[in-house]
Amino acid sequence: MTRMLSLATVLLCALPAVAEDWPQWRGRDRNDISTEKGLLKTWPDNGPRLVWTFENAGSGYSGPAIVRNRLYTMGTKGNSECVLALDANTGKEIWNTPIGGVFKENHGNGPRATPTVDGSFLYVMSGESEVACLEADSGKKVWSKNLQDDFEGELMSGWGYCESPLVDGDKFVCTPGGPKGAILALDKKTGTLIWRCTELKDKCGYSSIIVADILGVRQYVQLLANSVVGVNPENGKLLWRYRPDIAMRTAVVPTPIYHDGCVYISAGYGAGCECVKLERDGGQFKAKKLYSNKVMTNHHGGVILVGDYLYGYSDGPRWTCQDFKTGKSVWNSNKLDKGSLTYADGHLICYGESKGTIVMVRATPEGWKEDGRFSLPKTSKIRPPSGRFWTHPVVANGKLYLRDQDLIFCFDIKDQIASAR
Repeated sequence: MTRMLSLATVLLCALPAVAEDWPQWRGRDRNDISTEKGLLKTWPDNGPRLVWTFENAGSGYSGPAIVRNRLYTMGTKGNSECVLALDANTGKEIWNTPIGGVFKENHGNGPRATPTVDGSFLYVMSGESEVACLEADSGKKVWSKNLQDDFEGELMSGWGYCESPLVDGDKFVCTPGGPKGAILALDKKTGTLIWRCTELKDKCGYSSIIVADILGVRQYVQLLANSVVGVNPENGKLLWRYRPDIAMRTAVVPTPIYHDGCVYISAGYGAGCECVKLERDGGQFKAKKLYSNKVMTNHHGGVILVGDYLYGYSDGPRWTCQDFKTGKSVWNSNKLDKGSLTYADGHLICYGESKGTIVMVRATPEGWKEDGRFSLPKTSKIRPPSGRFWTHPVVANGKLYLRDQDLIFCFDIKDQIASAR
């Protein structure tokens, strides 16, 4: 019996992340769509039940990655940026590991990127360009590199490295930017360079790479300072490059969206959005513009595709629903200030950046339809006056996770009555 229990324990530890986990930036498929069901359809007047609050995450805007009841994020401790592991059920700190100096900026110091969990290992990027692999169980550092010192990386502006790294097969993939090659892949076990896309010399923006199968060809899609590109995962060769008509400047942040042969991008600072359809001509990829407008001018709160409709905050029109196929505006709402969002079980969960208000809205082209709103029980005292509630919300395993600098909150949003049936 003891042997059987031991074998069961070993097998349990070896299991990959379950469907309700959130192993990286924007979730398993990097689309900010949770597959969970059985969540609350409405919230009580004072919001869902608070499960725990962690008050020692330090400065930063890093989001949580949640796998097998562990929550991983990044913050600051003294003069170092660090990686934190918490018990996702209790909020108790398990370990923290320093990975380099603190990136400093008047909108808020510290890391911006979300960790990526891959099996027994954790991959991170600091605001000051350190990338590292750690043991997920212990926090022990396996390897580290510096994108500027080791690879001569170059950012488009001065807000630090914000990309959440991609782990794909045996590769750690990220975007240092610069004349030596904007995108590179390292061996995830050793940190050794596998390839670098030397055809791309763009400066690095603040977006994160996605994986897409386009016309039968698997590729990495990334939004850079001046273009959106597709790169061959095997050798880093450039497959296609498109220079948008929208005037990208200062910072490009939102993660690209791929759907039905099309790549959609958006950027703030007056840029807008653009959608291109990929075609193959004589074996070569070609990007053809479908539309370009300012219906969605998304700064850094993210855009989500649900069905045939895009949702997000657009500078000017405010909260916006946009038709993916045509680019036309479907509805706008000013019922919440600017912010970020995620999607779970039929609802958008929107997080206002100025006051920390959280609103649950039905993901429907029929208009802004609220099913609950509440405010954080407390707010950070270390957030600078020019900082905001900029960490994106996350839903995993029936819980809603929110952050305001040093404060991380966990709320129970599972419909317990429905679960008991």
